[in-house]
Amino acid sequence: MGTWDIHPFDNDTAADFANDLDDADMLEREALIRRVLVRAADSKDYLEAPEAEEAVAAAALVAAQCSDTGPANIPYGPEEPIPTLSADLRSLAVEALDRVVADESELSELWEGAEGGRAWERSIGQLRQVLDPAPQAQGDALFAI
Repeated sequence: MGTWDIHPFDNDTAADFANDLDDADMLEREALIRRVLVRAADSKDYLEAPEAEEAVAAAALVAAQCSDTGPANIPYGPEEPIPTLSADLRSLAVEALDRVVADESELSELWEGAEGGRAWERSIGQLRQVLDPAPQAQGDALFAI
């Protein structure tokens, strides 16, 4: 696994995906992101690691647009700008992430028990939380101690 850390673009496959996005015409970038997310979300069979790694990277690009803090600087991510993505990609990205961490996912299996595996799971959970924030129940603490 050409992986150097737990973040969405910290592997060779995701870095190649970033390069593909940079090489694509601006008008084709959203379609490329959508195809990657659909391929993972709709996978009924064993999800291979490269497809899962691309899906995590694509989900991170969608999540980066869920904030009003401006464009995110994603290390190893695309250098060219990503157009404003359609709102429906948020739910598709959540489905793809759920598939990445589900049974029959090679990437999940590779991280299971590996050094940094728990941190990787948390990073996927954080991405999912940005994409689909659960409403905070009344009386819930804002900060966990």
